[in-house]
Amino acid sequence: MIDSTGPVWDAIVGLSRFAALAAMAELNCAEHLASGPMSVSELAKACDAHEPSLTRVLRELETVGVVRAVVPGTYELTEEGQTLRDGVPGSLRSAVRVAAENGYWYAMGNLAQTVRDGRSAFITRFGPLYGYFQEHPEAARLFNEYMAIRAAPLEATLATAYDFTGVRTLVDVAGGTGHLLAAVLDRHPGMRGVLFDIAHVVEDARESLRARGLGDRCEFESGDFFDSVPAGGDLYLLASVIHNWSDEAALRILANVRKALAGHGRLLLLEMVLPDDATPHIGKDLDMRMLAVTDGGRERTLSEHTRLLGEAGFTLSRVLPLPAGASLIEALPG
Repeated sequence: MIDSTGPVWDAIVGLSRFAALAAMAELNCAEHLASGPMSVSELAKACDAHEPSLTRVLRELETVGVVRAVVPGTYELTEEGQTLRDGVPGSLRSAVRVAAENGYWYAMGNLAQTVRDGRSAFITRFGPLYGYFQEHPEAARLFNEYMAIRAAPLEATLATAYDFTGVRTLVDVAGGTGHLLAAVLDRHPGMRGVLFDIAHVVEDARESLRARGLGDRCEFESGDFFDSVPAGGDLYLLASVIHNWSDEAALRILANVRKALAGHGRLLLLEMVLPDDATPHIGKDLDMRMLAVTDGGRERTLSEHTRLLGEAGFTLSRVLPLPAGASLIEALPG
């Protein structure tokens, strides 16, 4: 007899529930329901959907708790369902849509092949992730939107959780559009920033920081962190960078930071720190994503971070917890 209460069964039926959520997110049902209850017929017309099929999806979503039937055939959005709207606090719509995107779906569905080969089945078929994004701009847009939403709760927390006393120049390595750097500079008006990334990203960052009134407090440099990073900073921030790479590649990046670091400088990594034991942690779930879509990228335990930093010439000095399972790892020249 099948145990319909066990964790394996939960994972199996969870796939069906996620597929229903993904359909709701893609069709933008939550936005249409935001103004009040709608009949399935009305909602199907608004979403350009097949009414009988949408009826079945809404029936499943009611069990998840994102919609509620007010009368038979008419549904309203629950508080949980609000998270499937764009632009609301805690929005998860882009996260759902990214996870349901065709390439990502392929990557997770072929994880067994990745484990068998020791190489991402996604990369074997599509090539590296960022090349895939260049060829699939809608996937790239969704991913960037998701990353911005994910970073939002970390921005203000980063600026207050860490003691930036004595930091005159903060170098944000692979800083993207500069959201984290801007949050720190806003909080610490005496500090200057250097944003370092590849050329086309730097141009976007320049415009973003200028729009926030911070352009005159920042320098913008482009390059490849496998070759070098800007020298002379007091503090180097690598936010969600090291987890994208194998140990060998990560050591090359960290070694270049070590060379560039001023004598009194410090390093900050914003990463997941997995427990070394069997304690549940969201980073263990995210590590399956890293396994599926990267060439050696991984979430690391405290002992793995400590070893990696040590091999690059750093000593891990402390770990500060942040929201959403993230942590700030401070390291000093060893």
